[in-house]
Amino acid sequence: MAEHPVFDIVVLGGGSGGYATALRASELGMSVALIEAEKLGGTCLHWGCIPTKALLHAAELADGARESEKYGVRSTFEGIDIEKVHTYKDGVVNRLYKGLQGLVKAHGVTYVEGYGKLVSADTVEVDGQPYQGKHVVLATGSYSRSLPGLEIGGRVMTSDQALTLDRVPQSVIILGGGVIGSEFASVWKSFGADVTIIEALPNLVPNEDPAISKAFERAFRKRGIRFSTGVRFQGVTQDDDGVHVTLEDGKTFDAEVMLVAVGRGPRTEGLGYGEQGITLDRGFVITNERLHTGVGNVYAVGDIVPGLQLAHRGFQQGIFVAEEIAGLKPAPIVESGIPRVTYSEPEVASVGLTEAKAKETYGEDQVQTLEYNLGGNGKSQILGTQGFVKLVRQKDGPVVGVHMIGARVGELIAEGQLVVNWEAYPEDVASLVHAHPTQNEALGEAFLALAGKPLHAHN
Repeated sequence: MAEHPVFDIVVLGGGSGGYATALRASELGMSVALIEAEKLGGTCLHWGCIPTKALLHAAELADGARESEKYGVRSTFEGIDIEKVHTYKDGVVNRLYKGLQGLVKAHGVTYVEGYGKLVSADTVEVDGQPYQGKHVVLATGSYSRSLPGLEIGGRVMTSDQALTLDRVPQSVIILGGGVIGSEFASVWKSFGADVTIIEALPNLVPNEDPAISKAFERAFRKRGIRFSTGVRFQGVTQDDDGVHVTLEDGKTFDAEVMLVAVGRGPRTEGLGYGEQGITLDRGFVITNERLHTGVGNVYAVGDIVPGLQLAHRGFQQGIFVAEEIAGLKPAPIVESGIPRVTYSEPEVASVGLTEAKAKETYGEDQVQTLEYNLGGNGKSQILGTQGFVKLVRQKDGPVVGVHMIGARVGELIAEGQLVVNWEAYPEDVASLVHAHPTQNEALGEAFLALAGKPLHAHN
């Protein structure tokens, strides 16, 4: 019987974390088997980041057509051709999917289609075929969670079904006011639906700095997006007329459909992890700061590791693990230094610590903050957006947090993450020249103000 080859690395899961591990490891001269049960690219490419942002772009165009009159452009908004929207969205996804397949092939990665299971500390089995690796990387990602007793089906859906819905619902209730719920609320409102968000925590986008959350709520209120915060969901019934939702305080809401956007759970069940001695906590794989599971040469990356469930975090962790296995001793990834963006209208972007977290870390009187209003920024005025930049710094020390709200601020977070991760002082950034007129100048002005020399500051 022919001996099976032993790979340097066997990667289970071909999403952002898994394929980044495979590509970087192959660049470093290692032999890699990449195992994926569904589609290369995973949630992010097929059911998450990419398709939702395509919908958000279509939504932005719909708003542009509706509001163009105030810019002196006469146009009429005739509605949404949802079939064409899906064609455009799927076209974007397919082009990226083809490109990714080409990359994996070009890197000489052994790509295995099928459902893999960890059967020993160094072997993953696919349809009875063992794939042995000197190292194994678990990258099985996440799924759309529901709440206990809340059945998905019919008029009650997760983002998976919402992405392929063949119509724009007249009215929708969104359970969850985090990133996913807020983005869908934004899309559907722009497409003409009546939207209500139900969030059990006191604020929408509850992980953001409270100043940002409050501004976000004001903006959504202004757009006519309704929301209920601070009271938990109790139950839902559905019939031919729609869904009927009850909260714990007895309040009721009715709509055509309900989207359940209460977060994502780790995809680890039935994959053999626990049986091989890997520590699981509520389904998440527990690792040390170097992403090692404590079992053999088994590592884990991405959404199955507790922390921010972001594609770019999984991607970076994949690169880290490949370099760790190659003996390059990469620096551990600092979770707070990972940028976070909500791509709704308005956008929210942040990196580093909130004001509260900074005070907890450095002491109440050891933190300085500054808010710079986009009212003083020329490009923001041209775009007709409102919002602000909030900077958080350690007193007489580096900037530890950058938080923003406004149209397109997701594109500005790149500078914010360099500032935070390179531990820059406001004075360092204040001397850099920001192009005029760009929204990027708002960051420049904020750092000037924090360095004690405000110029265009109106607040």
